[in-house]
Amino acid sequence: MHRLPPLLATLAVMATLSWGAGQELILITDGLRNPVVITHAGDGSGRLFIAEQPGRIWIFAGSEFLSEPFLDLRASISYGGERGLLGLTFHPDHRENGLFFVHYSDASGDSVISQFRVTDDPDRADPASERVLLTIEQPFANHNGGQLAFGPDGYLYLGLGDGGGAGDPLGAGQRLSTLLGKLLRIDVDRGDPYAIPEDNPFLKTPDARAEIWAYGLRNPWRFSFDRETGDLFIGDVGQNRLEEIDLLPAGSGGGQNFGWNVTEGDLCFAPRNDCDRTGLIAPILVYDHGPEGGRSVTGGYVYRGDIHPTLQGDYLFGDFVSGRLWRGIRSYDGWSIELLMETGLNISTFGEDAAGELYLAAYNSGAVYLLGR
Repeated sequence: MHRLPPLLATLAVMATLSWGAGQELILITDGLRNPVVITHAGDGSGRLFIAEQPGRIWIFAGSEFLSEPFLDLRASISYGGERGLLGLTFHPDHRENGLFFVHYSDASGDSVISQFRVTDDPDRADPASERVLLTIEQPFANHNGGQLAFGPDGYLYLGLGDGGGAGDPLGAGQRLSTLLGKLLRIDVDRGDPYAIPEDNPFLKTPDARAEIWAYGLRNPWRFSFDRETGDLFIGDVGQNRLEEIDLLPAGSGGGQNFGWNVTEGDLCFAPRNDCDRTGLIAPILVYDHGPEGGRSVTGGYVYRGDIHPTLQGDYLFGDFVSGRLWRGIRSYDGWSIELLMETGLNISTFGEDAAGELYLAAYNSGAVYLLGR
């Protein structure tokens, strides 16, 4: 018999959704407003941190949803559409240094990456401790990206969209002189306010931004590292035909071009036919905007928990519009997609707890679910 992780051991289950034989989405809370991040601090506390797009971060500890927010940024951000509090991650040494990082839209709508520190109370952050690391001007209100995550190398990775507007009108995806449409990689433990890792691929490229690790992305809302292998999976939201999952295998280095806006998924975009794919990295998984697909991919995680042995090593992800939950299955000849569930939810994000169990959030209902049984 599989038990719930310690975080939920005493929780009274409020509702469940079946997604397979003996498999359920177990509701752990539905009292949130537009949840967009689920994560943990890696400090052994067993707490879940859940961020709302309007600007608050909450703690779910044991069976208790704490009454006061961990941090409230509502006075500092612009919220609406694709703007707001978009990313949250904790320093690998958070237990020792108390540091964590957020990505939010400021009052002007620009993207801000900031460092904060906890107070003497580990359940409360110090709002006055903010240290802005990076501000990125956003020309439009959409395609801000969002995800922040530390890689196995200890560096901070950030996904940024192409700046918005249909079809990448600024050509940001393929232009190395802008941070838009990119995956960034910076060293937050050195420099002022950060340093560029010496092996970043464009460090010595004239007119290129040295923070860039990979490019050719449209709107990488969610990406994740496989906690066992270090592989990096990116869910990149498509334009009007295809949604895609991209893969950077561990150890492959940086500099990859994922194609936008030359390609959308595995099809030509500009031009629509006979585009030059030289040097472009094709996605490992795509699905279309038809009745069996979706319209806005939400990148997930490679499953490494204990509750579902049959999912070990599979990449679980979903769609914000259709609510479908899929797994990507790796085989000797590539990847394939299998539908796990029609959730009926606006899946806004996935998250792992410290044990590797997987959660997802429903944007409109404000609910967070455990993939349990």
